Amino acid sequence: MEAEVIKAELVLPTHMSFKRVQTYEKYPKGQSKVRWKQLKQIIQAENYQNYDPDEPNYVNIESPPSMQPCKRICDITGFEAPYQDPRTNLRYANADVFKLVRSLPNEYVQRYLALRKAAVVLR
Repeated sequence: MEAEVIKAELVLPTHMSFKRVQTYEKYPKGQSKVRWKQLKQIIQAENYQNYDPDEPNYVNIESPPSMQPCKRICDITGFEAPYQDPRTNLRYANADVFKLVRSLPNEYVQRYLALRKAAVVLR
């Protein structure tokens, strides 16, 4: 037996009632939908010259240091690390990573600590 093939045409409405302005009306063919602003235009629109010069904003890069404590990040995975191995001083996120930290050779541990600028001589 051969399967019957039914030809169906997909009929799309030309007007979608839930949209207020149709995209084909708003942007005729050939026009760009996105108009990008240059940095100079953004700075002029923000009126940074009216702000106090000591107040930090996007134009001046100087701002006070953060008052929040530094986050502890796992040296292996990059997730937040609530634990630290007392033998190697590497931070880890969970038990699986702890097994990996304990199996690392000493030279790899030193490299990880050097990346974090916490290199110490291990016994």
